[in-house]
Amino acid sequence: MFALNKLYLMMEKEHNRGQEGAGLACVKLDSEPGNEYIFRERSEGSNAITEIFGAVHKEIAYNIDKIDDAEFAARNIPFAGELYMGHLRYSTTGKHGLQYVHPFLRRNNWKAKNICLCGNFNMTNIDEVFGKLVKQGQWPRISSDGHILLENMGHRLDREVERNFIEAQKLGLKGMDITEYIDDNVKMSNVLRTTMTNFDGGYVMCGITGSGEMFSMRDPWGIRPAFYYKNDEIVVLASERPVLQTTFDIEYEDVKELQPGSALLVKRNGECSIEQIIEPKEVKKCSFERIYFSRGSDNEIYKERKKLGEQLTEPILKAIDYDTRHTVFSFIPNTAEVAFYGMLNGFKRYLNEEKIKQIEKLDHKPTHEELKAIIHDYVRSEKVAWKDIKLRTFIAEGNSRNDLASHVYDITYGSINPHVDNLVVIDDSIVRGTTLKESILRILDRLHPKKIVIVSSAPQIRYPDYYGIDMPRLEELIAFRATIELLKERGMHNVIEDTYRACKEELLKPKEEMRNCVRDVYDPFTVEEINEKSVEMLRPECVTTPVELVYQSIEGLHSAIPDNRGDWYFTGHFPTPGGTRLCNQAFINYIEQVYQYEQKF
Repeated sequence: MFALNKLYLMMEKEHNRGQEGAGLACVKLDSEPGNEYIFRERSEGSNAITEIFGAVHKEIAYNIDKIDDAEFAARNIPFAGELYMGHLRYSTTGKHGLQYVHPFLRRNNWKAKNICLCGNFNMTNIDEVFGKLVKQGQWPRISSDGHILLENMGHRLDREVERNFIEAQKLGLKGMDITEYIDDNVKMSNVLRTTMTNFDGGYVMCGITGSGEMFSMRDPWGIRPAFYYKNDEIVVLASERPVLQTTFDIEYEDVKELQPGSALLVKRNGECSIEQIIEPKEVKKCSFERIYFSRGSDNEIYKERKKLGEQLTEPILKAIDYDTRHTVFSFIPNTAEVAFYGMLNGFKRYLNEEKIKQIEKLDHKPTHEELKAIIHDYVRSEKVAWKDIKLRTFIAEGNSRNDLASHVYDITYGSINPHVDNLVVIDDSIVRGTTLKESILRILDRLHPKKIVIVSSAPQIRYPDYYGIDMPRLEELIAFRATIELLKERGMHNVIEDTYRACKEELLKPKEEMRNCVRDVYDPFTVEEINEKSVEMLRPECVTTPVELVYQSIEGLHSAIPDNRGDWYFTGHFPTPGGTRLCNQAFINYIEQVYQYEQKF
């Protein structure tokens, strides 16, 4: 019950990482033949955690009067075991259904050949790995990266078990003695070295075997995050540090980061080790994890998000023409709240400096009223936007759907002075711009501000992600769409055509030699030019208030988040060859689709 309760807490604390489905698995050690020793429960939907643990506790309830009898529980109660695994699904590939919910399970009549797998990952070269499996004579049932990885690792686990089988025979062992030898001597490091070197992508893979081995491995670029804690009784790993701190009531220093290319290995006897499986590459930890995806309660992430907001003081001042007295600051709930506090700190410092300058300029002893007028100048902040429950807009189509989407947010009426106050609203990032167009700008305009300034704590998102964050296709990104429109408007079709041909040529090269040609389409324009076109495209027809976009700079990003340098969404510098290849292919797909329908660039 200790393990189950802790796993439940961890999964609820990481619910932000996946709302589409959840699953858990358990392995019993030392079970007798004829008794189940691997258990798994999975469910789809936002209520999946409650459903899977409800099913587990229903099984336990049948034997609630004997739950304190450890021997009875070990023999008879499902999910009463020693190894536990939990996962929350967040799809980035568009594939849905219970078969895609982790953990994945591969069965075999030999305990050591059973493997249960889950992970936070996306692989860019799954087609290559699929081809290798087929060449080996295998026949994968499903072509998703999760199932392919399971089959690939299962195949290598089979080979590792067979290696130990031969060794046991050489030692003269027979029958169950061979089984025990295999269970005690399987080396998951061998399995990982012969499996994970084939993959290009960002990942943290976790697995448990029927014989009681546990492993967790991080990609050699450190793209996806992993943290662990161990003491004399437990070993535990999760995607986020605060989850471990809260669940196990431990300090920041107690939690360690799993380093790129290394694996946390725990044998059935409890022996724990860290092994380097793949040599680390140039470390490119995902910056978007820090900006948005991970919980902001992490000590480092909280400070980083505040700095992201604080660094935007000067560009916001320019946008409001330095008129802080007639400006109200707010944020788009809920993930931008910490950046909002940082933005407020920046403006408080700015105003304090301005007050000092005003006092220093006085050529006489100031009166009480003069000091009061200076000192009482302050940063005006309000909670302007409120996020309502997520409306079920899927029941409507077309204009009806857009009308419903426009009501996902609401506003605090009377929070600004109409036609006098500027309204500055910060968000963590602007990806598609759909929410701005269909909801945010419409509702903010109801307050009749003098000017609306939308601030992004992240730089312009110009490229898709291929490593596990849900960044959409090129043509869905507002920065890309705006850039293409600028090229068309200014008669620069040659840039589009040249980029298309260059992408085609790059795909003929070995992927390690490819460059990201999509970066070329942005070269003719400044960030401000793309911003202006984005506003033009996003502004609803009914909104007449002036609107300006302010983005974080790349330099500001690296200054605020110095240890997570993975910035490919913003710069196009993908950490792996597979990411570069997929980005070039995405541009080709976009152009060929447009050419098909428009018959022109």
